[in-house]
Amino acid sequence: FFFWIDATKMTEKLRKDYTFPPFHVTDISLLFKIEESSTEVSNTMQVSRSKDSPADASFLLDCEALSLSSLELDGAALPADRWVRDEANDTLVIKGPLPDKFVLRTVATVLPHENTQLSGFYKSSGVWCSQCEAEGFRRIAPMQDRPDVMSLYKVRAEAPKALCPVLLSNGNLVASGDLPDGKHFVEYEDPFLKPSYLFALVAGDLASIASTFTTRSGKEVSLKFFSEHRNVSKLDWALASLKLAMKWDEETFGLEYDLEVFNVVAVADFNMGAMENKSLNVFNTSCVCASSETSTDFDYERVQGIVAHEYFHNWTGN
Repeated sequence: FFFWIDATKMTEKLRKDYTFPPFHVTDISLLFKIEESSTEVSNTMQVSRSKDSPADASFLLDCEALSLSSLELDGAALPADRWVRDEANDTLVIKGPLPDKFVLRTVATVLPHENTQLSGFYKSSGVWCSQCEAEGFRRIAPMQDRPDVMSLYKVRAEAPKALCPVLLSNGNLVASGDLPDGKHFVEYEDPFLKPSYLFALVAGDLASIASTFTTRSGKEVSLKFFSEHRNVSKLDWALASLKLAMKWDEETFGLEYDLEVFNVVAVADFNMGAMENKSLNVFNTSCVCASSETSTDFDYERVQGIVAHEYFHNWTGN
């Protein structure tokens, strides 16, 4: 699969140069306000000092192609002399000294319809979709966009209901409802630590099929596959393949699925083949859709293999 990369921004990162971050984000709360032509992202991070971090250490965040409108430290606006935006290196530095624990809130605007890199949060063919592996989260909100920083995520997404009747993110759905002016919201909480590259958000007018899977301990898991309306009749085999994968993982390795929901989105304009975001896998339709009228045995085997591969990431990582 091919996707566009700005080669001028590619730099080598060598293991010998690795240093542990002086601070780490322990909890992150995101609020997305999705509109037709822009999305406002509020990012509230609970931050803790790492062991043996220097007292005067600064806090480095990755921050690319974001229009920042607000920076707050522990509820107070951060003075201009306390932070530096380095657009050449796509970083945001909060100058030390800093408390051992603090809350940093940022507000930024992204333009999904202009995001031709298809990295971060982008809009294509009327569907809003994220792709954060390997370093796409920094195009959504300032963050330590590195796999050794593991955080707990809470997400609230708001959007016009007619424009985006479907709103999905990682974890369990804990709240949803209507808002004034024809909008609605969802709230998701993921109780498991994860790196930023496994974050996902999808919004749009998508059709779905649904079923359930009962784990070996008797827990019922909600399973849903979403796609463009024209493709929904081709999702049955992918759903059946997911159930087979969940059962096989239990029987072979004793690995029982650990959340209440497992959602899969398949859209034609997804720039990767498939992505294993926690509880919200995202696929290109070529990897999921199958029909007895047009698909070969090989096509069915391919769908089964890819669906299983992405599901197995849930426990066995990369």
